[in-house]
Amino acid sequence: MTQQLTHEEARRQAKVIVDQMTIDEKIGQIKYEAPAIDRLNIPEYNYWNEALHGVARAGVATVFPQAIGLAATFDDHLINEIADVIGTEGRAKYNEFTKHEDRDIYKGLTFWSPNVNIFRDPRWGRGHETYGEDPFLTSKFGVAFIKGLQGQAKYLKLAATAKHFAVHSGPEGLRHGFDAVVSDKDLYETYLPAFKAAVEEADVESIMTAYNAVDGVPASVSEMLLKEILHDKWSFEGHVVSDYMAPEDVHENHKYTKDAAETMGLAIKAGLNLVAGHIEQSLHEALDRGLVTEEEITNAVISLYATRVRLGMFATDNEYDAIPYEANDTKAHNNLSEIAAEKSFVLLKNDGVLPLHKETMEAIAVVGPNAHSEIALLGNYFGTPSRSYTILEGIQERLGDDVRVHYSIGSGLFQDHAAEPLAKADERESEAVIAAEHSDCRCGSLGT
Repeated sequence: MTQQLTHEEARRQAKVIVDQMTIDEKIGQIKYEAPAIDRLNIPEYNYWNEALHGVARAGVATVFPQAIGLAATFDDHLINEIADVIGTEGRAKYNEFTKHEDRDIYKGLTFWSPNVNIFRDPRWGRGHETYGEDPFLTSKFGVAFIKGLQGQAKYLKLAATAKHFAVHSGPEGLRHGFDAVVSDKDLYETYLPAFKAAVEEADVESIMTAYNAVDGVPASVSEMLLKEILHDKWSFEGHVVSDYMAPEDVHENHKYTKDAAETMGLAIKAGLNLVAGHIEQSLHEALDRGLVTEEEITNAVISLYATRVRLGMFATDNEYDAIPYEANDTKAHNNLSEIAAEKSFVLLKNDGVLPLHKETMEAIAVVGPNAHSEIALLGNYFGTPSRSYTILEGIQERLGDDVRVHYSIGSGLFQDHAAEPLAKADERESEAVIAAEHSDCRCGSLGT
């Protein structure tokens, strides 16, 4: 196995680059949409990319089961294999995009995945992005996923980001001003283990701060989280990025600081390196007011460029540069997605209905708004599958012409109660009943 480029060597190379920048250029690089510096031959770079369960939001890619489904496999080796595939596809797409000078959002190598938050309250609403409620399982899966994304070569295949640091599983609607009051016991036994494992076992390259505060201090300016725990206790050596517009929340919603300049001063001092938001220019005022030093700004940019160095962006011997576009969305990758889907199935109860035997049936009914919905297959933070089968289509294909399949949407899911705008409420219920009455097997309710 090739020795990976160390953080120390990456920082040394990054310092050589950053030392050539003016203070204006350094501050510009602290924004996630980092502008080009033409005089240094540095192209623009957008740090925001997503890979929760496949390369997301940039066209066709292999789509794997949603994170909570992957967790149901209880197979961290499978998760590592999936993440390795995601890393290959991410590189394949990046290599081709850059050839076409397309450096837009979702087309870089810094992926804001995985989500290792703990899901213990369904009212949060974002649990499908996580590996569930158990800190041990989440830690094991987080490490496996990160190692798969980042690879084992001299340079990183992709840069993974463990998010959201920390205790980010409170009410979704209040997240921009929510204060998570947590005991030390719960903090260290429940909410931090997966992040600790990501740093100490997987050498995760990036950590994303949460929107919420923890014990009264917004996460993006928390010295307890970013300095004392992340850097001092865990010896984290990568870069820290905020969630999107989380720094703005510090003064606008948490009311923890008076203005953006004070927020940015505290954030940089605490250990934030990259602003996913739009207030990085406030660092000019923060500098003028003595709220931050140029050395602290410089160190933040060095951390960002160390990641880019570790990704081999300035190298001529990066083996990942040779990954072709044809490595994206391959038959083998799609077969792995199918295997993962099969392993993710959880049968809670079976009263003898399953398995179905088509030899004993003439007709079945499939009912529910998710039965024939491609959106229901995708989860969130998803790519575009080159081919997909809805539940209804899969049943129809398996049964062929031997068994009649009656289908009804039954009811709406997100839309109004009527499928047709001029109809009365619940106007598809009778069709669902009729479909069931004309069937030998009623295969449950898919989404109602």
